[in-house]
Amino acid sequence: MSTGNEVMHDGVMSTGEDARIFPDVEACIDCGGCVVSCKRTWDVPRDEQRISIATMLEGQEAASGLNASSGKAMGQGESPGETAVPMQCYHCENAPCVSVCPTDSLISKENGFVRVRDDLCIGCQYCLSACPFGAPQFPDEDSGVANLVGSGGNMDKCTMCEERQDVGKGPACAEECATDAILVGTPEQISDELDNRGSGTFFNDVAMDIIFGEDASEFR
Repeated sequence: MSTGNEVMHDGVMSTGEDARIFPDVEACIDCGGCVVSCKRTWDVPRDEQRISIATMLEGQEAASGLNASSGKAMGQGESPGETAVPMQCYHCENAPCVSVCPTDSLISKENGFVRVRDDLCIGCQYCLSACPFGAPQFPDEDSGVANLVGSGGNMDKCTMCEERQDVGKGPACAEECATDAILVGTPEQISDELDNRGSGTFFNDVAMDIIFGEDASEFR
């Protein structure tokens, strides 16, 4: 069990209870290493993924003087230009998926992990509609029918490698990220690391409140 003090990689500052996962979009180079490490670690089929890289404003330049400073640009109300964002379940403090699930198959555990209980999931996809980050996946979806009768199959998503954290390891994506673009630690540690790098949060205040709850104040 992790004591919360181990440092396994520069992006992994602590693990276990109270640890969160959050991207430094200014460090992400869209290499896909996180996607590969997740698939390899959890034997995720090639056509499924628990983490992806979303490229926003592809081909566009940032406002003058703000290239490679996406967070700062967003904070100033300017265009960040092309930005790669690792998208996965952030195990939100105020998780919309948990609040809309009609069968309580999604739960927020006391240690901060958001878990799906397969035996209760009916594939209704309400969680997918509620999640601002597109984390819920339905690999067994019967396309076209699921929206009508909830035949999406069991929901699958990033687990933040809870099992690895239980034995003192960090999430596979964060440990193998070549540029330490995926940060793992307490909200305070993540905020301090972003400040030390001169990176912004990229997400707006509403998204930060969803992800971190009251701890979103650490980033303001």
